[in-house]
Amino acid sequence: MGMKIDLISILILFLVVATYNSQATARSQPKLSVSERHELWMARHGRVYKDEVEKAKRLMIFKENIKFIESMNKAGNLSYKLGINEFADITSDEFFAKYTGLNTPSHPSPSPLSSTEFKINDLTDDEMPSNLDWRKHGAVTEVKNQGQCGCCWAFSAVGALEGAYKIATGQKIELSEQELVDCTTRNNGCGGGTMTNAFDFIIENGGISTESDYPYKSQQYTCRSQELTPAVKISSYQVVPASETALLQAVTKQPVSIGIAASDSQEFQFYAGGTYHGSCADQINHAVTAIGYGTDEEGQKYWLLKNSWGTTWGENGYMKIIRDTGNPGGHCDIYKLSSYPMI
Repeated sequence: MGMKIDLISILILFLVVATYNSQATARSQPKLSVSERHELWMARHGRVYKDEVEKAKRLMIFKENIKFIESMNKAGNLSYKLGINEFADITSDEFFAKYTGLNTPSHPSPSPLSSTEFKINDLTDDEMPSNLDWRKHGAVTEVKNQGQCGCCWAFSAVGALEGAYKIATGQKIELSEQELVDCTTRNNGCGGGTMTNAFDFIIENGGISTESDYPYKSQQYTCRSQELTPAVKISSYQVVPASETALLQAVTKQPVSIGIAASDSQEFQFYAGGTYHGSCADQINHAVTAIGYGTDEEGQKYWLLKNSWGTTWGENGYMKIIRDTGNPGGHCDIYKLSSYPMI
């Protein structure tokens, strides 16, 4: 009995000492300065500046962005959080000038090539899945990064087509955004474009090449389509009516290209997870791929989106955005500009 008491006493003493040492170590480690955090961030993301003047400028922007991120997260009334990512040394104006690129009217008009009209599924509301994630069905390729080329439209279109091909054939394949950037004459390469123009090109071209045959270069070059044999063809595409019901029906079939009024504030730039219900831009300016929907732990319905800003942004490159808000256009106008290709 005495031996057991001694062992218990020793264990308690060990835990007390360990806790004290841990707290003492934490107190002894000084908090990193913003300059030190910036140096670590530069090393992590391979950032190099042309001179000390540029570095000082970027440090100030980095400091202001951290201040904004921390103040928003401390507010404590958001269902989403912000975080430092690879875009932490640029302003929101610079970010949205470089990393978006959707040039479009309020809603696309189907071209003569898009001969099929949108058809609502036969599923009733009760028969619709309560949640859906096309990643779980293998219909979503890895998150990509468009870099400083305003061709989100190409990544959105390719994301939808990769999903459609997997669902139709059972084969996962990565397709070429670069071919769309170089060759879609009715779009402007890194200067912006639309997904429906991309789908028109794929039909006219007799298909689209694989990513391995025509890899992404983050800038526009001379078109090489005639040198390659297309890997995937589409017969037509459908423009989705601007409503939540129509988009929901479309996403149950396959991933869908959508436009979004991505806020030109730091909220969107530094989104790091959760269900986004923050600010939006005045008009649609970015394109992503809707790959599902669901309900979060707080009971809030959301859309699941695949972006093209790399994996340091959002939830490893993905975003949840609030659904079922009562807004006819959806939060950030995500119901207004949707389309998908048909294999």
